[in-house]
Amino acid sequence: MEHKNQPFFARLRFALAGLVFGLRSENSLKFHFIVLVAVLAVLVYVRPDPLWWAIVLLASALVITAELVNTALEHLVDHVHPAIHPTIKIVKDCAAAAVLVASLGALVIAVAFAIAIWGT
Repeated sequence: MEHKNQPFFARLRFALAGLVFGLRSENSLKFHFIVLVAVLAVLVYVRPDPLWWAIVLLASALVITAELVNTALEHLVDHVHPAIHPTIKIVKDCAAAAVLVASLGALVIAVAFAIAIWGT
């Protein structure tokens, strides 16, 4: 089915199907979602300023987004070119690196948040 020019709720169903697929098939995405739930619990408990909510949730969304893009690229590449190829390895490594960079950025924000809330 063509995904373009569909009504909003049809496109929302497609997006949710992708999220569910990723959660069912990717352990790293499951891990990041568990971390997100823990982060939300900390935010609810600590009740920081709205700016911290925005920063922390934006960083979390970036990590989840990177994981989903990585999952999509891996599945596409494996379907189009199932054999091992140096260029395919570069694509997969770069997608994994995007997840790493997003995760490290979120970790830096977590440290800054902890310092701001609980002091040095």
